[in-house]
Amino acid sequence: MKKNSLENVYKFNIPKIISPEGMGSLSFVEKEIIPFSIKRVYYLYDVPFNGERGGHAHKDLFQVLIALNGSFELLLDDGSNTKKILLDSPNIGLYIPNGIWREMNNFSKNSVCLVLASEDYDENDYIRNYQDFKEMS
Repeated sequence: MKKNSLENVYKFNIPKIISPEGMGSLSFVEKEIIPFSIKRVYYLYDVPFNGERGGHAHKDLFQVLIALNGSFELLLDDGSNTKKILLDSPNIGLYIPNGIWREMNNFSKNSVCLVLASEDYDENDYIRNYQDFKEMS
């Protein structure tokens, strides 16, 4: 696992086109916007009130998270420092490299989190025990 720090986590703007006729907005993700080749796309939804997701780090995988609807908070940890980030806009992406512990909570009603991942699913890539993560970081 590459040692990454919270300095390598960043938010970025996703292009937003507002309809001149007042008919809503359109955002898009293309290969020039995401800092890796996307191999997997999934989304989280119907997370109950007080529900939590995440609770892991990845050895190799990179991710971009986008709040397509509603909002949620992330608690990020690089083994030395922690940071809380609120995602609440469908035209803001959050890049999380490998080696960063993440916990997601405070999901608003009807929230949807889109995840763009650099690798296919591989259970061996997950570090699911925080103490193991701390020892590796």
